[in-house]
Amino acid sequence: MAKITEKFLLERASPKTKTLEQIQTLNLSLLALKCTDLPVKLLSRLQSLESWDLSGNRLEELPPGLALPSLRSLDLSDNEMEDVTTLDSLTGLEELKLDGNIYITVNDEYKLMVLLPKLKMYNDKNIGSRADHIRHTSSSILHDRVVAVWATKFGVLETNSREKVEDMERDFVATAQCSIQFGPNSTRDYIRWRVGILAKEYLRSLLLQRTEEGDKSQEPIITKENNVINSPVKRKQSLLHQDLQLTPRKRARGDACSSPPKDSPGALHLTRQRAGPAGAVRASPRKAASAQLAASPAVKTPRKILVEQPPPKEDSGRPKRRATGDRGLRTSTATPVDREGSPRKRSCIRPQPPPREEGQRVQLKPLHVLQCHSKQNSPEDFSTALWACAFQPLPHGGGDTSCSTAGGRLVATCGGDSICVIDCETGLVMKKYKVPGEEFFTLGWSTVQMSRDNGAPARPCAVLAAGGKRGLVTLTHPQSNVAYGEFRASRKALSTLRFSPRQGNLLFTGAYDKKITLWDIGGVDSQYRYKASQLMVLECSSTPLHLCLPPASPDTVLLAATDSGLHCFNTRLSPGSGKRAAEMEITFPIYKQEDKEHSYRTIDGLGFLTDDIVASKCHLQPSIYLWSLGQTRGQAKRRGSVAAVLLAELQWATTSVPYLSLSTCPEEGYLVCGDDRGRLWSYSLHSLLLEDNHQRRERVPPTEVLEWPAPLMRNSSPVEVPSINSVAMGQGLSYLVALSDKNMVVVWKREDSS
Repeated sequence: MAKITEKFLLERASPKTKTLEQIQTLNLSLLALKCTDLPVKLLSRLQSLESWDLSGNRLEELPPGLALPSLRSLDLSDNEMEDVTTLDSLTGLEELKLDGNIYITVNDEYKLMVLLPKLKMYNDKNIGSRADHIRHTSSSILHDRVVAVWATKFGVLETNSREKVEDMERDFVATAQCSIQFGPNSTRDYIRWRVGILAKEYLRSLLLQRTEEGDKSQEPIITKENNVINSPVKRKQSLLHQDLQLTPRKRARGDACSSPPKDSPGALHLTRQRAGPAGAVRASPRKAASAQLAASPAVKTPRKILVEQPPPKEDSGRPKRRATGDRGLRTSTATPVDREGSPRKRSCIRPQPPPREEGQRVQLKPLHVLQCHSKQNSPEDFSTALWACAFQPLPHGGGDTSCSTAGGRLVATCGGDSICVIDCETGLVMKKYKVPGEEFFTLGWSTVQMSRDNGAPARPCAVLAAGGKRGLVTLTHPQSNVAYGEFRASRKALSTLRFSPRQGNLLFTGAYDKKITLWDIGGVDSQYRYKASQLMVLECSSTPLHLCLPPASPDTVLLAATDSGLHCFNTRLSPGSGKRAAEMEITFPIYKQEDKEHSYRTIDGLGFLTDDIVASKCHLQPSIYLWSLGQTRGQAKRRGSVAAVLLAELQWATTSVPYLSLSTCPEEGYLVCGDDRGRLWSYSLHSLLLEDNHQRRERVPPTEVLEWPAPLMRNSSPVEVPSINSVAMGQGLSYLVALSDKNMVVVWKREDSS
């Protein structure tokens, strides 16, 4: 990759000239350039530049502050563009090419027509009449609706303090974005973005009108752009020059619907209430596939649930299908949440948890409750069981930036016939994918390589796999809204799946045919063609429920929690791997208490706390075992059963409800498991994990038991207390997500005291 210098620009320019100011045409194609490789100060000297070729590079956006007043033609084809709002400074652009940028959607095309007022040719097609309609007719309709929202839900301009102006703008923008529906569902992201701009512009016009009327009795007002306080006599100038620079980036979706109308129908409130008695013992729908679900209509906004903070305690290449976008409604909590919708810079830095002293309890507060897996989007659906959730892992460097854009806040959930990708901070359902007739039981994230055309280097992209009662693995690329394939993993329903953390193309699937299969799903090309091939089959004695790969040896060892025990498999690939049986079964002390009425061999919770320490839970067991995998395997002399070397036992709920899985956060030494009364039992195990010589002790009590937030439907009876089927914790325990058997996703946020 060549360094962009003045000499290099002169060499690539035509006609040949001696100064940058005289260059009219510039070719910087096929140089593998990234945004950081473009020196803004140097390029801004190209005041006569009319045509610029940047095709075949690795640009995700253009650098801010790039001023090229004479530029008329720009070729950005075959790049990695995903943020078109960075082109807003090129207002003289008339021709633009974005072919081959897989992340560009119709929403981005509409944004470009607004941001670039002179744009006439897009990807060699004349869009003049269409662009004029978007810029004028559609914008006029949206403006009228924004004014109507102000008139009906606000009407009074409060400008006597900076805080009131900030709150007013935030609430007005959020309410307008939630209230205004316009055009097809495929353009919802653009409508939301455009309404946000128009709402801010309208509020500024009201403020400007107040200033022109000579209302000098108001307090100084803050302007969002510079975040400084201006006196009333200076407000006019600051408001006039803000233009469109406050428009949010494509992937920064922080402008959630945080302040919906008070009369919004079907809203849910969360209030403190006593948990009711435990429900009857359930039979998992994983054992008996549920009836086929009817096809759902167009996706609607998930029902909103408001949180009331409890009082503080004294102490193979199938045809591509586009996933539908969906928007949740963010809740109002005591947690300070950024609701400005302002541009956010993308960063791949992993979020660091607040420093925590030994023994300090992690503070988790309920932030959102979403009802986003409803059958036919019905707000009355409290029967759909949700089964699996997983946070999108942060990238280790380069490649797919969807998760870094959201700061590691994206979590995928599945249940019923749908998969959702949720932004935990805003409570928005960013993506939603439905398969009529399916019932999803399991999902997982991974990273595979995507090859590109024109010899460009492959790039990693985050993919999501999910499976359920049809026995098919569904592969999606959420960032591009593409469900790019399905392949049959079993003739029976899939119960679990797990990607290898070391080789992202390797996928283990467990099914009700009592088999675990290892697949190589390979990578994808620019057209999302792929090939899945079977590598190995592991035979179990019963249905596998959870699969775990030891962090220190994910290529050679697999732990499988099944309906009849915990089994350890050798997964080392070798020629003619074929079928394999378990190397050993790992047994637990509670097995000795079995009788005709009680069987404890269903292992329905499994996870690693360290490279060696495993947490597991048996059905009907009122505790959770911590044990050493290394010591347990070390005492095995031959195939057969071996007793787990226990290190500790954690006190847990007494319940007969099966399939309540646990989750671990190794970096924080934290473990969480839900129960059948909507509670989350959390354990801070830092000090225990640091011990050199673990000794069996009395049962360790939970660090904290988080009570069910207790939602209430407006004008309806309380929602029955659910069972918590699945739990997931984000990077650094910044968020915790719990899934219930009554179609509710609960998001908790970390709030450690300083």
